Amino acid sequence: MAIKKNELDPRVKRTRQLIQDAFTSLMRENEFNDITVKDIAERATVNRATFYAHFVDKFDILESKITESFMTILLRRIDGHEILNEETIQSIFLAVCDFHKDLSTLCQRSYKTLGTQFESKIKEITKTTLNAFLTKDKILNSNEQLLLNTASIMLSWGMYGAAYDWNNEGRHIPAESFVKQNMPLVMNGFKELLTVMN
Repeated sequence: MAIKKNELDPRVKRTRQLIQDAFTSLMRENEFNDITVKDIAERATVNRATFYAHFVDKFDILESKITESFMTILLRRIDGHEILNEETIQSIFLAVCDFHKDLSTLCQRSYKTLGTQFESKIKEITKTTLNAFLTKDKILNSNEQLLLNTASIMLSWGMYGAAYDWNNEGRHIPAESFVKQNMPLVMNGFKELLTVMN
């Protein structure tokens, strides 16, 4: 990111928020590809130099917005969870569903393009979160680390793909029902993993 000023300065935070809000507003009205830095700066009532002091380009602001949004959703969902169990996995899965729902609302016109564009970022955050739970308070040998890493990848990719498809197909059932319906598929593999690890 291109921030050159003190991020803790209230004026810097306020300007950054103005730019993000302008971008969000434009995303609701236009295709992502049709939005320019000039449009964002004008909507935020800042000049282009100020925009570039905060963001490299419109992709940078989009990535920042998507990452912040997903982290907020995820942290809210897993707040209070200490160990990785069925309830924690369900909360992480719901966070991925919430993210897709929010992204398609924010970017109605560009969701199919952008949903896949940020797939790796969301999968990586989900994988890292799962890994943190799986390895918490454990001393692991290299084989166990490899196994847990693979399990985190499979869980995160599976959750992402299922949530993306659920949202793309029109969310015919609420996220809670969708996740509950699919938890047995997720948990069978997880229970097998726990057996191997114990």
